[in-house]
Amino acid sequence: MTREGAPPVSQPGTQHPADRVVDVAGLQAVIDRLLDRGYVVVGPTVRSGAIFNAPVTRVDDLPRGWGDDQDAGRYRLRPRDDEALFGFAAGAQSAKPVFFPAEEVLWRGHRTKEGFEVDDDDGDHAPYALLGVRSCDLSAVGIHDVVLTGRLHSDVAYAARRTAAFVIAVTCSDPSGTCFCVSMGTGPRPEQSRGVPYDLSLTELLEGGSHRFVVEVASERGAELLDEIGAALAPAEDVAAGDRVAADAAGRMGRRLDTAGLKDLLYAGADSPIWDDVATRCLACGNCTAVCPTCFCTTVEDVTDLTGDVAGRTRVWDSCFDADYSWIHGGTVRASTKARYRQWMTHKLASWVDQFGTAGCVGCGRCVTWCPAAIDITAEAAALRADAERTGRTESQS
Repeated sequence: MTREGAPPVSQPGTQHPADRVVDVAGLQAVIDRLLDRGYVVVGPTVRSGAIFNAPVTRVDDLPRGWGDDQDAGRYRLRPRDDEALFGFAAGAQSAKPVFFPAEEVLWRGHRTKEGFEVDDDDGDHAPYALLGVRSCDLSAVGIHDVVLTGRLHSDVAYAARRTAAFVIAVTCSDPSGTCFCVSMGTGPRPEQSRGVPYDLSLTELLEGGSHRFVVEVASERGAELLDEIGAALAPAEDVAAGDRVAADAAGRMGRRLDTAGLKDLLYAGADSPIWDDVATRCLACGNCTAVCPTCFCTTVEDVTDLTGDVAGRTRVWDSCFDADYSWIHGGTVRASTKARYRQWMTHKLASWVDQFGTAGCVGCGRCVTWCPAAIDITAEAAALRADAERTGRTESQS
């Protein structure tokens, strides 16, 4: 179920000859250079008691000294006892809303004397520079690259944003109680060998009395930017310290998902009573799909103004938990909560593999954290496996 070829976490002492090191002032210089180049820099910020991605212009805009406590149905920020800028786990949202907005105008037009004219989109949109993208969320971007641009009809707007973007990933140093990226082979450290393009990757170090970042160079333009600010090569001890941060985080996952034979297990368990049980708790609210970094279901809304002179079509996020989502002439295909939850989980962990060659889950844990009923996808998978073993409904019988 992991992405094919996903490497193990780097071990202490691994040598990365091109790695650089910058301090907090150097990180500010990176932000300044990106702003000078016309990017809108988007990074983690503290808003309304949570970590949200928003435009940043200064290091002080980042969540300095903030961590988080996450568990099923629970999210709380907590003050740390240090000045870490990235000392938290997955924020409330991933990079998805940046590249794939929750609401996007597809076209808009107006009435003219001659008839109707579609308004031109001038295309004058500043490119984004994403700062602090978690490894799990980076893998989710790679999944969207396949889903939204790798098929017959490419999502043109998404492709344009992705092509123009500058991406600075970050090693997750303090995973939450709902994280299971190691199970999915997507973290906690960004890896070029996973095949998802990015430009730089930071590993934050606070030991030794200084606040600094080991910076992996993953693209030519990333190297050029570091050359501009005079970033020095990282000493071997800092590289080793960065490796220890990643290895330590990998050993502190809050959740685990057993992916062995999981696709066949889900297919074989379509009639399992586990789905009835989870349906008694699921509110079908769609929170899990709203925060998931890979969900891509949408619908369109056609609107006009009160005069009837202006009309347009907008694409908005939708959810397979909405009863109307599977509505066709004659009724709803998945009328029950049981059917909708089964569809969502089976698609994430089974049929997505058949469609796109990888699981549709990156182990970020958001669906567990933000579920008001505290439903845990890893626990439901374990329950399905236990039921199959108890009843003899094995993977081979799918």
